[in-house]
Amino acid sequence: MPFWIDTHCHWDAPEFDADRDALRAAAQAVGVAHCVIPAVERSNWATVRELAHRWGDSYALGIHPLYTGRAAEDDIDALADRLEACRDDPRLVAIGEIGLDFFVPGLDAERQTWFYEQQLQLARRFDLPVILHVRRSSDQLLRALRRWPVQGGIAHAFNGSLQQAQQFIERGFALGFGGALTYERALHLRRLVQQLPMQAIVVETDAPDIPPHWLYTLAEQRDAGQAQGRNQPAEIPRIADVMVALRAEAHPDEALAAADWQLATSANAARVLPRLGPLLPGAVKGSAHG
Repeated sequence: MPFWIDTHCHWDAPEFDADRDALRAAAQAVGVAHCVIPAVERSNWATVRELAHRWGDSYALGIHPLYTGRAAEDDIDALADRLEACRDDPRLVAIGEIGLDFFVPGLDAERQTWFYEQQLQLARRFDLPVILHVRRSSDQLLRALRRWPVQGGIAHAFNGSLQQAQQFIERGFALGFGGALTYERALHLRRLVQQLPMQAIVVETDAPDIPPHWLYTLAEQRDAGQAQGRNQPAEIPRIADVMVALRAEAHPDEALAAADWQLATSANAARVLPRLGPLLPGAVKGSAHG
């Protein structure tokens, strides 16, 4: 039976405190059988692990670039200790969310880079893939990956160029797409989904963030002062419908159905996050064609 994987959901976010278990059940009910829960800083490492074990999901441990300003350098040693302690935990599938953000003003680029490079070295030491935060930083991320190659992973919320996408793919990465491409004005993202090979794409929400356009519209109607609605993994099938339509527009001979997209993106996730495969229904293996 085909199923969806949300490869990036921050289930520990306070936006979910009131109804977290109910929303996970709602996602399961629409076929989202698995979620990958990335950490963002030392204080939530234990929480993401607990949530993954509670629901049969998986998790990643790391320090997000937006949190490097309040991280201590010895958090890297603490991360190494935690990774060692969890080395045999099958639900630990990656180091993440790590990376660089050159969009948000006021962040220390040098400090971000130090934490990113330290965590790449940990990924090499523990032989784990990475989940990358990519915002106006593709070239800098790739430069560090050339110096410290890792086994691959996911470039989350990818928004770089086709050439940059190809460089990530060559280094064993899949590219994550979600609610942002549901906006008609997101022409660049839509072209990427049409141009990239199927085996390079995974689906994600980044919940509670990056809501699809229908949640943004509902929030505007409900409250003019609220910028967006809360995203959640149950939106994955509808987001994927947009992807399928975009692919059909560009590849009319592909005859892609929702079930094909489920199988392909699940196989892609299992390929770039090798520990994920045994956790999935039917133990998905292999890779998609395209």
